[in-house]
Amino acid sequence: MEKSFLQIARAAYQPKLPKALQGPVKAKEGAPTQSVGNQEEIKAEFPNTYGMPVIEFVEGEAQQLPPYNVGVILSGGQAPGGHNVISGLFDGIKTLNPDSKLYGFILGPGGLVDHNYMELTADIIDEYRNTGGFDIIGSGRTKLEEIEQFEKGIEILRKLDIKALVIIGGDDSNTNACVLAEYYAAKKYGVQVIGCPKTIDGDLKNEQIETSFGFDTACKTYSELIGNIQRDCNSARKYWHFIKLMGRSASHIALECALQCQPNICLVSEEVEQKAMSLDEVVTYIATAVAKRAEQGNNFGTVLIPEGLIEFIPAIKKLIAELNDVLATDEAKTVERSEQIDFVRRSISAENLAVFNSLPAEVAAQLALDRDPHGNVQVSLIETEKLLSKMVADKLAAWKAEGKYVGKFAAQHHFFGYEGRCAAPSNYDADYCYSLGFNASRLIANGKTGYMSIIKNTTAPAAEWIAGGVPITMMMNMERRNGKNKPVIRKALVELDGAPFRYFAAHRDEWAEKTEYVYPGPIQYFGPTEVCDQPTCTLKLEQNK
Repeated sequence: MEKSFLQIARAAYQPKLPKALQGPVKAKEGAPTQSVGNQEEIKAEFPNTYGMPVIEFVEGEAQQLPPYNVGVILSGGQAPGGHNVISGLFDGIKTLNPDSKLYGFILGPGGLVDHNYMELTADIIDEYRNTGGFDIIGSGRTKLEEIEQFEKGIEILRKLDIKALVIIGGDDSNTNACVLAEYYAAKKYGVQVIGCPKTIDGDLKNEQIETSFGFDTACKTYSELIGNIQRDCNSARKYWHFIKLMGRSASHIALECALQCQPNICLVSEEVEQKAMSLDEVVTYIATAVAKRAEQGNNFGTVLIPEGLIEFIPAIKKLIAELNDVLATDEAKTVERSEQIDFVRRSISAENLAVFNSLPAEVAAQLALDRDPHGNVQVSLIETEKLLSKMVADKLAAWKAEGKYVGKFAAQHHFFGYEGRCAAPSNYDADYCYSLGFNASRLIANGKTGYMSIIKNTTAPAAEWIAGGVPITMMMNMERRNGKNKPVIRKALVELDGAPFRYFAAHRDEWAEKTEYVYPGPIQYFGPTEVCDQPTCTLKLEQNK
């Protein structure tokens, strides 16, 4: 396979490891834990893996360990650094015993159920070190939740003599890992299950998990593109650019890109919900900023929009909640697609029907039709950026007729999603992911199951990072999914009283009125540490660095 010069140079990069993982380790256990919500219900669901302590790895004594055969799964959407998690895991089990083997299950959890796998040898691993993507074994979105799936999985795990399974995924994937760990523990099958925190959305984080891997690289990739658009915007001076960014359930990406680029406007879904803003109020907020800049002769600007914004507008959120329940019924499953919108109109409350009928026809249709595998609205298909720019244009036209607006308004639209999911990982993500994988091997060696691999203190130099594990049950609560209450990992939303948002809120009025764009440029891999090894603005503000 032909390679670019960057690929060749990056293949030689040796990710940095925490000092805590550079020699023999032992697990230092903390106090027993409990789930973040619904403690009794979660405990009842996970009696064998609930309440375990958070652990930290400290220096231990060298010992000879038997070979470990380990399986690995990439689950859900891609995120930069996944290949480094696998290479770190591979190197980790080989340092424990050179005869250990690593097996990759092809195309996600479905590979475990369908017995589709490959052995990952040194030659294969070396081809993928420090590269983006999940193409080493592929990914998939099969949910592991049925006993039949668990039993099909144990068949192949026994055949390959696999003692531990590492699932690399987001909140839903790690929820599946927790369910699988509990089932195998209850059955005393002797297979450990370990999770790794992946998602560019940044919503898999808590007191123990500082950030999900891939968030750093994706935000730097998007910020480069936004910076390029802002430079063009400031050059041509005739367009407002409406830029939708990935992040269905939280606005971490939009906020981080705003901190890096200083756009004129950045909407934060969590604030929209807290203020109970209507769609018209959101549009008025944007239009007001456009009009103020027009008074200065600046008929251009940038607007950042979180992918999931529409779900956070309270009236629409209430509508979606009822739609989710209605469309999960047995009756809904028998309705022809062509009749589904009429079925929805007949089935929802009068209050929600009024909201439904007030939406543009194409948006209403998108809300009422396709769902993702978890029963959620596929908000990435809703062109929120075009919806908002059209409504802003209509409002400005009305204001112009009333003599309240004197400018010109023309819009350009962008959606940055897949552009960031498979980028070559930044130095931060390359180091962080390698450490997560290597650390997972130590969790396995210490007999842990139902744990997530964690690396902390990551705003410090990598040698000072802290390695350990957190019970996945500690992060769980009960939520409504497909019309039923289910145990899931609680998503981390933007905290409006947190340092990143407070910094943004303190500066956004100035950014809105003036043109104070920052141009981050492309990710740098070689050069001074202040250019190449910086974590996100979010992490630095959260840790007061």
